[in-house]
Amino acid sequence: MQTSSGTPYSPMMEQVAFDRRELSVILSLYGRMVAAGEWRDYGISCLREVAVFSVFRRTAEFPLYRIEKRPKLRNRQGQYAVVGMDGQIFKRGHDLRMVLRVLERKLIRAVE
Repeated sequence: MQTSSGTPYSPMMEQVAFDRRELSVILSLYGRMVAAGEWRDYGISCLREVAVFSVFRRTAEFPLYRIEKRPKLRNRQGQYAVVGMDGQIFKRGHDLRMVLRVLERKLIRAVE
């Protein structure tokens, strides 16, 4: 298939991604956890059905936590989730800040 300009047309695969506001909220928490010495690295994956912000204690290991955005679940359990290393869902909901509170409690314990 070609466009009107004659260039080949390939439909781009839709990707789910975090927007600027969501990344700001996540990176704010990430910065506090790095300052507390709990987290050291992160990775972001934007896939067709999910965007994932993975948090690592050390580089080159399994993610300690995954913060996921699944828009297809927006009208059900909520599009945001915090998932542990073993796949356990710690918190799911519609409001990213509320979902991330489960990780902020860990920050309070780390500082004490």
